[in-house]
Amino acid sequence: MNLPPQWVRRVVLAPAMVLLTGVLLGTLPVWVVLAALVSPLLPGRQRALRVLWVAVITMVLESMLLCALFGLWLLAGFGAATRTPPLQLLHYRLVGWYLRMLYAEVTRVLRLRVEVEGPSPDDYRDRPLLVFCRHAGPGDSFLLTHALVNWYDREPRIVLAAALQWDPALDILLNRLPNRFVSEGGATLTDRIGELATGLDHDDAFVIFPEGGNFTERRRLAGIERLHARGLTDMARRSEAMRHVLPPRPGGVGAALAAAPEADVVWVAHTGLDHLYTIADIWRALPLDTTVRMRWWRVPTAEVPRGEQDRVEWLYHWWERIDDWVDDTRE
Repeated sequence: MNLPPQWVRRVVLAPAMVLLTGVLLGTLPVWVVLAALVSPLLPGRQRALRVLWVAVITMVLESMLLCALFGLWLLAGFGAATRTPPLQLLHYRLVGWYLRMLYAEVTRVLRLRVEVEGPSPDDYRDRPLLVFCRHAGPGDSFLLTHALVNWYDREPRIVLAAALQWDPALDILLNRLPNRFVSEGGATLTDRIGELATGLDHDDAFVIFPEGGNFTERRRLAGIERLHARGLTDMARRSEAMRHVLPPRPGGVGAALAAAPEADVVWVAHTGLDHLYTIADIWRALPLDTTVRMRWWRVPTAEVPRGEQDRVEWLYHWWERIDDWVDDTRE
């Protein structure tokens, strides 16, 4: 479905979200009674009540975020000063608040635990970062962004799917910050990645998911087939040996590395929810009651290869290492 024009998203979708939240809160006792009646008929512990509470919290936070963004728009002189450093800082503080609140409630209600292994946040101080992360399972981009903002005190720049702009609050907030929404590949995408990764300062973190999409077995096989079709036999063979990741796409990684040669590189892997591919999978798994494990590796800029082919080889080496880590962690 095509994305509506920006004015429709601002004038129609954003107020509709606030109005819908008000209706939900006004009728909440009815929904609670219905969820309580349905819960004993469903497997799992109070599944309907948990889903209802997550939905309520998400919509309330979304509406509060929209109201705060409207206030910041007024403070910025009807948006004129939005791109100035003080207003950008306020927007990042708003991101941190929103993610902290949502993370606290979602992990509590769905009984999720998050364990992080790797260098401590202090090891990343005062260095621009390029963050390359595995993309698999529900909420991994949310968790990564929460970690960067609230644990590592970073101001992330992220390459995002254009479809996320259907969410009114994320649409407004992320378009005011240095992010890029993309809907197609090719030269345009790599150019925009290079543009976004340029000029990183000491507390910036450029984020990209080298796989280009969430992991599924169908996408994995399709990616391998594309490599064979392009005559990239060695890359296809190595991708066939990796069971838990999609074939990485060197173009975006190379563009980021070329645009920010002064940045350290951080590789991020995770597992715990990556076996959930669809809404039906998530529904059957509720409450999740599991542990998400994240592994971070930091590579100083002096150790980053400079040649194009060397970077492709380096990317595949790290993707094989991430695939092995997922395999070992699952076992």
